[in-house]
Amino acid sequence: MSHRIGSVERTTKETSVKVEIDLDGTGKTDISTGVGFYDHMLDQLGRHGFFDLTIKTDGDLHIDTHHTIEDTSLALGAAFRQALGDKVGIRRFADASVPLDESLAQVTVDLSGRPYLVHTEPAGMAPMIGSYDTTMTRHILESFVAQAQVALHVHVPYGRNAHHIVEAQFKALARALRYASELDPRAAGIIPSTKGAL
Repeated sequence: MSHRIGSVERTTKETSVKVEIDLDGTGKTDISTGVGFYDHMLDQLGRHGFFDLTIKTDGDLHIDTHHTIEDTSLALGAAFRQALGDKVGIRRFADASVPLDESLAQVTVDLSGRPYLVHTEPAGMAPMIGSYDTTMTRHILESFVAQAQVALHVHVPYGRNAHHIVEAQFKALARALRYASELDPRAAGIIPSTKGAL
């Protein structure tokens, strides 16, 4: 089987980002953004999605982590979209529910070619996890969706610990993206849309 690989470089005055993703990998990751918790979340995405994922970001962390996280998420979304190619034979739709101790994340995805995000998580979370601003989770998903051009619904109905709430989301996202992007043997040669294109 030929591997579906996306490779994107994004350079601005604020950041320099290189992302490579192999949708048909084994979950091998090599990630360095300078934001420890975000690296941990991207590692979850690769490992639980069974995507081989290499990410190298050099950003203006002397200001804060926002540009680094945002631009990495945009590049990741673009690389994911590139790796999907023409989407012939994929499952297209998938969902996953992942618990992490007291927290539960539910993710549903449609690799539709149309960007849309619905995101809910418990109010009153701790504002920071190390140098990671917890309000960035939604922005990560917004940025990824904009470039990947997928419809994504992420719901965390309950949870107390901020680390668990965010990590459960990334693990569930990984599983949903894995299942949706997998090739369906019953759909060989078929684009899963009545439009004939995604």
